[in-house]
Amino acid sequence: MMKPERAFLPGNILLPKNCDYTKWSVVACDQYTSEPSYWDAVEQFVGNDPSTYHMIVPEIYLEDPNVSDRIAAVNRTMDRYLNDGLFEEVSSFVYTERTLKNGKIRKGLIGVIDLEAYDYTKGAQSMVRATEGTVLERIPPRVKVRENASLELPHIMILIDDPSGSVMEPLYDQKHSLTKVYDFPLMMDSGKIAGYALTSDLSEQVLGRLDRLADPKVLSQKYQAEGAAPFVFAMGDGNHSLATAKTCYENLKKTMPESEYKKHPARYALAEVVNLHDDSLEFEAIHRVVFDVDPKHLLSELKKYYTIEEGSREGAQSFSYITPNGSGMLSILNPSSNLTVGSLQNFLDAYLKENGGRVDYIHGEDVVEKLASEEGRIGFILPCMRKDELFQTVLTDGVLPRKTFSMGHAEDKRFYLECRKIK
Repeated sequence: MMKPERAFLPGNILLPKNCDYTKWSVVACDQYTSEPSYWDAVEQFVGNDPSTYHMIVPEIYLEDPNVSDRIAAVNRTMDRYLNDGLFEEVSSFVYTERTLKNGKIRKGLIGVIDLEAYDYTKGAQSMVRATEGTVLERIPPRVKVRENASLELPHIMILIDDPSGSVMEPLYDQKHSLTKVYDFPLMMDSGKIAGYALTSDLSEQVLGRLDRLADPKVLSQKYQAEGAAPFVFAMGDGNHSLATAKTCYENLKKTMPESEYKKHPARYALAEVVNLHDDSLEFEAIHRVVFDVDPKHLLSELKKYYTIEEGSREGAQSFSYITPNGSGMLSILNPSSNLTVGSLQNFLDAYLKENGGRVDYIHGEDVVEKLASEEGRIGFILPCMRKDELFQTVLTDGVLPRKTFSMGHAEDKRFYLECRKIK
């Protein structure tokens, strides 16, 4: 059988010179979407100093009437940073160690994903696959941010299923022989991060280890899926960002011959790969808060949509709800999805389409409790899937419901740090 082409490769990574890295690096744009005070504090902290904050559009602002002005300012800033010679280039993989707020260390590898090997549609047979449903409506606003950008900044985190720790874990012991390219505390009490550039020889070793994960025999034994297409990279965080990169690349392909687009830098997207079995990596539920609704009416309709029992019931899909006037637990006895989050999401989609309102996806039960305490809101606290179910489920059942799980709290999400030219 022909060996699959490699989907993850070293990249031409740009890092800033002579700047305050703590101000430079900011959290992923899709965090704190209901907490403007966080982004206000970031803006105040970085001021006019060089920062990735000036090169992103936090999603909390995507619906603002002046968003086009923000995007234009982002593009101008990127061009200015490039013209001012702010960056130096590291042409390799970068091994990272992110010390989380709880003290655990998450090991990762920065490189580029070949977008020819990525497909976010349900039932995809690509080497790189989405794990959750992609909301197509979320892509066009992000395309507007990326389509004229000269740089990309990744908050994309992709998982590999490497229980023996063959790919990344050896780098932990070898880092002292590598060139350290950054080491600094992250803003807003979010831990710290260090990065090391791999040598060309070590990069080849890493690529060989990834090749073994893609071996059809290895995959068949691991997942009992004889003849299945190679599946090595599963989206962890940032699927809509990678889907946006894919869309921009597909649009670009329509404008030039194959000989040009195959070599174009936009064919690739910068990303961090992390082992699913990293000790620091813990799956957590993503909860829901629904705004601008009547909680009583919503709960009444939920009980018409499903057969519902009050309280928790073994074998049923159980979850908690919180309203300004009280809370409780419900169990769905006739679910529409294999996962509790899927069944609830199916109802919410139907309810909001019929009655209006909006839903936000929240990390942390305390945030749900705070947000759901105000009139016209209801919060739902959901159980979490086990992380060892991820690859097998995606391989056999397709993508999970959107926003099924999260990898850690908001402050532990990937921060923008590295850049790469895409035009």
